Amino acid sequence: MKSTPSLALALAMAITCGSAAAADVKQTMLFDEIPIGSWSTSAELGAITTSGNTVGTSVTGKIDARQELDDWSNQYIFSGYFKEDEITDDDGQKVRERSAERFSASAKAAYKLMADHEKLFVLASHVNDKFGAYTKYSTLAVGHGSRWYQSSDKSVDVEFGPGYFSGTNDTGESEHGLTVRGAAAMKWKISQSAMFSQTLSVERGTSNTHSIAETSLSTKINGTMQMKAAFSARNDTRVPDDKKNTDTQTSLTLVYSF
Repeated sequence: MKSTPSLALALAMAITCGSAAAADVKQTMLFDEIPIGSWSTSAELGAITTSGNTVGTSVTGKIDARQELDDWSNQYIFSGYFKEDEITDDDGQKVRERSAERFSASAKAAYKLMADHEKLFVLASHVNDKFGAYTKYSTLAVGHGSRWYQSSDKSVDVEFGPGYFSGTNDTGESEHGLTVRGAAAMKWKISQSAMFSQTLSVERGTSNTHSIAETSLSTKINGTMQMKAAFSARNDTRVPDDKKNTDTQTSLTLVYSF
């Protein structure tokens, strides 16, 4: 019977130590990390409909899924955008005409090296843009990624490596060749409810330099819902004569995270 108090004391110490260890693990998790063996997925959607003197509809959406394993970090992104306007044809009839239609998908697998946030990655992406300077654009790239800066509320990640691209421009001409790709991503946790992000990707080839940049600010509505304001720009240095080098998009979307 004398052993009962000792057993109770040992059990209490074990529970206390376990709780402290769990708290330490939680504290060591960085603000932009997800636990090993889990997924982090976000789905965003935004739409604008106009009526009256101007009639039209535009919809933008995106799914971003991240998977964290012991040795691998994987990311899958799918996005789409279309815009449709009502116009009057030569016969005076009102018809719907699509003026924008773009879909893109990408997948990245990154193998974790011994040093923290040091990775070797392979990336594949494809874009279908019916009204863009390039109607189709595919990229395959490999390289090395590292974290250049880390604090309690900010992070900067950089990637660099060779790649290969294949594209079809608006005139139907095909292009392909080797590229050198560089990318950077900065995140800033402004507060418990606000996050600022900036991404930049540049692929330089023999005939064209393809760049994509996005600036965004997200604000939490509750535990799973966010409001996101974003500005993105896509630039190609070589385009057909009747096309502009840069396409931009400003959006306000509702994001659901799970």
